[in-house]
Amino acid sequence: MADQRFAFIGGGVMAEAILRAWLDAGLATADRVTVAEVIPERRAYLETLGVAAVPSSSEAVPGADVVVLAVKPHIVPLALGEAGGALTPSQLLISIAAGVTLETLEGLVPDGVPVIRVMPNAPAQVRAGASVFARGQSATAEHAATATELLNAIGRCVEAPEGLLDAVTGLSGSGPAYVCLIIEALADGGVKVGLPRDTALMLAAQTVFGTAKLVLETGDHPAVWKDRVATPGGTTIAGLAELERGGLRAALINAVEAAALRSQELSGG
Repeated sequence: MADQRFAFIGGGVMAEAILRAWLDAGLATADRVTVAEVIPERRAYLETLGVAAVPSSSEAVPGADVVVLAVKPHIVPLALGEAGGALTPSQLLISIAAGVTLETLEGLVPDGVPVIRVMPNAPAQVRAGASVFARGQSATAEHAATATELLNAIGRCVEAPEGLLDAVTGLSGSGPAYVCLIIEALADGGVKVGLPRDTALMLAAQTVFGTAKLVLETGDHPAVWKDRVATPGGTTIAGLAELERGGLRAALINAVEAAALRSQELSGG
């Protein structure tokens, strides 16, 4: 992988997070990466990573094996249009532009260019992301394997049909906001019962992190660990009863559904 050349169209926060992860994992080498970024100050900053930074996608795309499209959705037509005919079927285009469909992307590039659409999430910035990708018409199993290796460097990934990406948006895309609200509420609860704010916040965040790690690494259903922690007549079952009374489970389910439906509206589905 490290002998391949990479181009980024857009050099924002998520692009930087992905780039840093690939460099640190040895999947890319700085001297084989070019980033197209319109803001001069941002280009100067990106160059401190050892990569080449240029002002236009037409300068970044030629010669790249993998092209990452990392711009805001409304800029996608301009960014891909600027690249002109530089994209070829021998390159792989990976798009993280939210809500931009494979059909739209494929309509903006030359015929035969393999396209993969990715829905990452914010924890990718600390290499703990949850990413889902869908293949376009020209993307092969080999392209999917390349995408899987690259995306696993920023967390965990899975392939799914594009029709499920609105649901993905509602769960893992919007999910970090839900979890932050839970962490904040847990910390507030700790403060209410006497803990210092910084201690309560650390305990809340670490508890969420550790529990997620426990579920992922053991493969056990969350209910297994819930039942192990909740001993008969104990403190945890008393707290769980309050959460059920407050409708936490239903509220989270409804939040995922509402976000998924809104994603579908925004993407014109």
